[in-house]
Amino acid sequence: MQPVRALATWSGAFAGLMLILVGSLIPAALIWPNTPVQVLPLPSTWQVPALLVCALVCGPRAGVIAAVAYLTIGLVDLPVFHDGGGLGYLLNPGFGYLAGFVPAAWLCGRLAQQERMNDVARLFLAACAGLLMIQICGLLNILIGGLLGRWSAAIPDLFFSYGLGPLPAQLALCAAAALLALPLRRLLLID
Repeated sequence: MQPVRALATWSGAFAGLMLILVGSLIPAALIWPNTPVQVLPLPSTWQVPALLVCALVCGPRAGVIAAVAYLTIGLVDLPVFHDGGGLGYLLNPGFGYLAGFVPAAWLCGRLAQQERMNDVARLFLAACAGLLMIQICGLLNILIGGLLGRWSAAIPDLFFSYGLGPLPAQLALCAAAALLALPLRRLLLID
C-alpha cells in the first residue's frame, strides 16, 4: 500500500508543479455572467489557484513538494517568477509571497484532508486559509525588509502593490480553485 501512496504523492506533486508553471504564465480573468462573453481581467495570475488546487486534490505532501520544486526551478535562474528568477529574487519584496507557497500548500492540503470536505464552501475556506498564509508570509517579508532598509519603496506602497491590491482577485480565484477541486476530488474518489 505504501508504494501506491508514494506514487500518488509524486504524481500529484508533478501535476501540481506543471499547473503552477503554466498558471504563472496565464493572466487571470473571469467570464462575467449575463453578458455576451465579457471577460473581466484580474490583477493576478493562475499560479496561486494552481497551487491551491494541487493541495486541495492531492494533499499537503504533494502540494509542498510542488511548491518547493517551483521555488527551486525559479531560484536556479529559470524565469518562472513574475519578474524573472535567480538567487537575486530572494531580495525582491515579492519573494515572501512565493516562500509562503510552502506553508500554504501544507495548510490547505491538511485542511482538505479533514472529514466532510466534500462541498465547495468548505474547499473554498481551505483555499482561503492557504491564501491567508501566503499573504502573512509576504507581508512579514515586506515588513522585515522595510525595517532593515532593504526596499527603496515605502512599506505601505509595497503592501498594496504586492499583497492587498491583488487580494480581491485572488479571493475570487480561491472560489475557482474550489469549484475545480470538487469534481477532481470526486473523480479521484477522495472523500
